[in-house]
Amino acid sequence: MEPSGELALAAEFPTPDHEQWLGLVEGVLKKSGAEFDSLVTTTYDGIRVRPLYTATDVPPGFPGLPPYTRGGRPQSGAWDVRQLHRTPDREAVMADLENGVTSLWLRVPGDRLADVLAEVYLDLAPVVVDGGVDFLDTGRAMLRVWDQSPVLPGDVRGNVGADPLGVQARTGAPADLAALTDLVARAEPFPELRVVVVDGLPFHEAGGSDAQELGAALAAGVAYLRHLVDGGVPVAKAVRLLEFRHAATADQFLTIAKFRAARRLWSRVTELSGAPAAQVQHAVTSPAMTTRRDPWVNMLRTTIACFGAGLGGADSVTVLPFDHAIGLPDDFSRRVARNTQSLLLEESRLAGVVDPAGGSWYVEALTEDLARAAWEWFREIEAAGGLPTAFPLVADRIAATWERRRANLADRTDAITGVSEFPNLGEAAVTRAPAPAEPGGGLPRIRYAQDFEALRDAADAAPVRPKVFLATLGPVAAHTARATFAANLFQAGGLETPNAGPTKTVEDVVAKFTESGARVVCLCGSESGYAELAAPVADALRAAGAERILLAGKKSDAGIDEYVYTGCPALSVLEHTFEFLGVTR
Repeated sequence: MEPSGELALAAEFPTPDHEQWLGLVEGVLKKSGAEFDSLVTTTYDGIRVRPLYTATDVPPGFPGLPPYTRGGRPQSGAWDVRQLHRTPDREAVMADLENGVTSLWLRVPGDRLADVLAEVYLDLAPVVVDGGVDFLDTGRAMLRVWDQSPVLPGDVRGNVGADPLGVQARTGAPADLAALTDLVARAEPFPELRVVVVDGLPFHEAGGSDAQELGAALAAGVAYLRHLVDGGVPVAKAVRLLEFRHAATADQFLTIAKFRAARRLWSRVTELSGAPAAQVQHAVTSPAMTTRRDPWVNMLRTTIACFGAGLGGADSVTVLPFDHAIGLPDDFSRRVARNTQSLLLEESRLAGVVDPAGGSWYVEALTEDLARAAWEWFREIEAAGGLPTAFPLVADRIAATWERRRANLADRTDAITGVSEFPNLGEAAVTRAPAPAEPGGGLPRIRYAQDFEALRDAADAAPVRPKVFLATLGPVAAHTARATFAANLFQAGGLETPNAGPTKTVEDVVAKFTESGARVVCLCGSESGYAELAAPVADALRAAGAERILLAGKKSDAGIDEYVYTGCPALSVLEHTFEFLGVTR
């Protein structure tokens, strides 16, 4: 081999093509009786995620240029660290701004805004208000605060928070688009101020998929754009008044693709409107993914979500505190939330590169597939009359997706760490002051952990904690895998799981069962152990007082009432057990 200026490590190896790789993979899979499709997963939007992507999956594009898939700006830079405050707490607001937060998201009454912001330098800290059903009064109040401050009108940044379609999605009340017109007129003196929030969270929190959230938010954005232009606002100015809010989840790659796809979608809309522009994005870590049980795991979820939103190019990011689902955050949880972003920005330096995920064949393909799925859904909404007319269609479609997701949560296909998997039955309860009540009447607000957590609550409230005795057959090596699996499953419902430990005889198992005081039993052992011991142990346990017997496995000739195994309907198993034990839910 002749020396050259470049080191070619693969120079002596033939270059394989995709078909050759596919043939080799299929050959390996056939040996285990599997097919190639076993390596393919499908998202809730029907997107098939393949095990391998190539350069042919990468569309062209540049940061800062239409369709803005690779970013709304041509240069790198830190995203805006935006903290949510649900109560008028001036001290908490100042603590955030003095320790890394760069903008505020205030969900407080309009008559308290002036007091909360009394010490805030409004030319340095943009403010986004969220008045919910009272968005008109809250928006007017915030505009008065800006007007009465010493800040020059051209230096005012933030958002008045008008979102009448979001209010309708949350409450079912008709959208007050006239109020939107009022706020746009009152905001005229502030040229850099945004007025409208196009909020995708109502669709996400109702259990919708990523494409459903993007498509519905896009339809809302188009509805606002039409209303503003029809009211005499130039299209270029109308586009600048809008900011989009999307959920960021612990699915890292889908979150990255989601924000990239959202910009691509909005770029197409604004291009057709005659005023091409990048979508201004506010990412919020998903409220739906947060748990009340083992809430410390939420810190991991929100870190991944923030990572995905940052790499996806979001302009602003809100990390919800780990105790968000429990109540109002304390000083510690707020500090962790803001430091999560500081770490990713200052130590991991995620914002040091424009579109760091760009060029990943998988991310590029996923972005394209998600954008296409969302665009088709958007067109369907438009064909049904657009928003708000198509809200019944949106609600029905999202409800169907939630039922599919709920089924996957119930059998733990979609696992929730610390809740449906690896629960901590001995965890100390985290208590917080209650948060203000959220409006209802429209799309539901769900959390993925809610069904399992309802069982945990019922088990905690029972006079005596319900239990399932694990009848372990044989030595530890013979039963530990299935005993661990069964304990994990039953504890996900708050059930105590005493076990027999290493056993040699039927009498050993029966003696430990009698000591446990349990009424329900789950046999745990190896396949060979079941063949020899399952039937006699089950008979002996029934004679000793066992009223219901389950088995960790899929089949047995013993008299078994129910089976638990990977992929079994875990939530149903737990519900049946609760009903049998008479535990009120």
